[in-house]
Amino acid sequence: MLAELLNETTVAPDVSAESKSAIMTTLLDMLCATGKVLDRDLALRDLEANERRMSVGMEHGIAIPHAKTDAVKEMVAAIVITRHPLDIGSMDGQPAQIFLMTLSPKSVSGPHIRFLAEIGRLLRHKSKRQDILAARTRADLLRALLD
Repeated sequence: MLAELLNETTVAPDVSAESKSAIMTTLLDMLCATGKVLDRDLALRDLEANERRMSVGMEHGIAIPHAKTDAVKEMVAAIVITRHPLDIGSMDGQPAQIFLMTLSPKSVSGPHIRFLAEIGRLLRHKSKRQDILAARTRADLLRALLD
């Protein structure tokens, strides 16, 4: 599923961001650039509402802001690696550096759940996280994610 959703326009290593808000904006702008986000403001409201219910910061330096929203007709995803880890209130209290945003339609739950499970399985391996963090180009990051 990752290979279907990610390409060189939806991944970015070495992103400079000083706050959770800045990284959220970067990710949402990447998704909007795909042309698949029909209403940016609605997508942002739904992301923020989901974040109020639960932290987007997971463990091991990973954050997964996500939402089910009527702002998209099909699932979209983007991944960025920040230059410096950001304290975003993660579940393990550690700063995050790997940020993955996904939006999926409210009317469909299967792909959303499968995607989150797939990314969770992938990123639980320390060696995979290290490969992702070592990526310097978009192509390197895609290879690290998909190999």
